Amino acid sequence: MLESALPALQILLSWPAPLYLLLGTLLGMLFGILPGLGGPQVLALLLPITYGMDVNLAIVLLVGSMSSIAFGGSIPAILLNTPGTGQSAATCFDGFPLAQQGKAGMAIGAAATASCLGAIFGALVLTILLPIGKHVVLLFSYPEYFMLALMGLSVIAVVSQGSLWKGLAAAGLGLTFSTIGYDPITGSARFTFGSDYLWDGIRLVPAFIGLFAVGESIDLFLKKGKISQVPYTGKIGGVMEGILSVFRNFGLFLRCSSIGCIIGIIPGVGGAVSNFIAYGHAVQSSKNPESFGTGDIRGVIAPEAANDSKDGGALVPTLIFGIPGSLEMAVFLGALIVMGLEPGPRMMLDRPEIILVLIYTLVAGNIICSLIGLFGAGYLSRLTFFPSSLLAPVIFMLALMGSYLTHGMIHDVVLSLVFGILAFAMKRFGFPRIAVVIAIVLGGLAQKTFHQTLMLWGIKGFFIRPIALGLFLVTVGMIAIPFVQNFLRKRRAAASPEGT
Repeated sequence: MLESALPALQILLSWPAPLYLLLGTLLGMLFGILPGLGGPQVLALLLPITYGMDVNLAIVLLVGSMSSIAFGGSIPAILLNTPGTGQSAATCFDGFPLAQQGKAGMAIGAAATASCLGAIFGALVLTILLPIGKHVVLLFSYPEYFMLALMGLSVIAVVSQGSLWKGLAAAGLGLTFSTIGYDPITGSARFTFGSDYLWDGIRLVPAFIGLFAVGESIDLFLKKGKISQVPYTGKIGGVMEGILSVFRNFGLFLRCSSIGCIIGIIPGVGGAVSNFIAYGHAVQSSKNPESFGTGDIRGVIAPEAANDSKDGGALVPTLIFGIPGSLEMAVFLGALIVMGLEPGPRMMLDRPEIILVLIYTLVAGNIICSLIGLFGAGYLSRLTFFPSSLLAPVIFMLALMGSYLTHGMIHDVVLSLVFGILAFAMKRFGFPRIAVVIAIVLGGLAQKTFHQTLMLWGIKGFFIRPIALGLFLVTVGMIAIPFVQNFLRKRRAAASPEGT
C-alpha cells in the first residue's frame, strides 16, 4: 500500500479535487450545525450527485462532508446547549457552562483542536489496523457488547452531579424509555399504547433535540438576559487558550482518542456511546471530578477527541468486511457499492489508492473545518451575548424543524416537545439529563446482547471470554472509585485540625 501513497496524494491535490473537498466540508459542517441533521442525511443528499462522477472525486466529496459533521455539531452544543448531532450531546455538559462564563472562544478552540487531532489519530489507527483489522473485529461478540453497554451505564454513577439518587432515578427513567417498542428478542410490542409510531421505540435524534434544544429554549425564554453571564467587552478571546489546553491535557486526549477508535471498530455501537464513555473516563480519572459540569475544559476535550477518532475506527469493519460501523457508514457503504467498489480484502489489494484517498480526505476535511472553526470562533461566540428572548424562539423553531426533517414525520416533533417539557422540569428540580441520555442510548444494546449471551452461553458467557471479563472489571472499578474517593475525602477532612 505504501507504493500507492504518492499517487493517492496526487489525486487529492489535483484540481478539481480540492474544490470538491472544500464544498463537501462546508456542507457537512452546515448539516452538523443544524439540529436533527447529520452524516446520514448529508450523504443521502449527495449520493445522487455522485452518479456518473469520477470515483476518486465522489469519494473526496462524500468523505469530506462526513469528516466535518462531528465538529459542526459541537458548535451549537457549546454556544446554545443544543447538540447539532446526537454524537455531540456530551460536549454540552461543560461546553455550554464555559459559554455562560464568557469562554465560548476557549471551548470552540479546544473542540476544534481535539477534533482535528482526534481525526488524525483515528486515521493513523485505521492505516495500521487495515492489514490486521479482521482479527480485531472478530474479538467482539455479544458478551463484549453487553459489558461495553454496562460500562457506559456505569458512567452515570461517575458523572451524576449533586445527588446520586437523582442520577439513578433519571437513569431508571431513561432505561424505561429504552424498553418502548418491539422486544429485540421476542418481537412482542411493549409500552406502545396502541401507537404505531412507538413500535420502533424512542427515536434518538428527536429525543435528544427535545432534551437539549427544546428544553433549553424554554429555559432561556423564561430566564431572559443573555447566555453569557459576563458583560460584553467588544473583544472575544480565549481561542489560543483553548488550543493550548488540549496539549496541556494531552494524556487525556490520547486516552479518549483511543476509546473513540475502539468503540468505532465495534459495528453498530455508534458514536454517542464513545463520547459518553470518554466523558466518564475524563471525570473518573480527574483529581477534582466535582469541577465537571460547571465548565471544565477537559469535559470538552474528552468527547470531541473520541467523536472524531471514532470515524477512523468505524472504517475498519466497513472496509474490511463491508459491515458498517455506524449509520453514516452504512450510507457510505451503499455509496461505495453504487460506484462499483466492493469493500473487503480484494479492494485493499486491487485498489489501494482508493483506501489512501479516503484516509487523506478524512484528515484534510477535519483540518479544514477545524481551521474554519478556529478563525470563526470570535464571530460565533458573539451569539452568547444576544438577548435570550431573541435566541430562544430561533432555537425552538430550528429544533422542531430539524426534528421533522429527520424522518419527515410530525410524530417526531411531538416527541421532541414531550422530551423538551421533561428536560425543563428535570433542570428545574435538579435531575441530571445526562443520565437519561446515556440510559436511552445504551438500554437497547444492553437488553438485546444480554438475552443473546444467555441463549448462547448461559450466565457464564459474560465471564469466560477475556475481553468481556476485562470490561466487567473496569466497570466495577469505575463504580467503586467515586465511593472510595468520597470515603478518603471524608477521612482526610476528619483527620485535619478542626475539619479544615
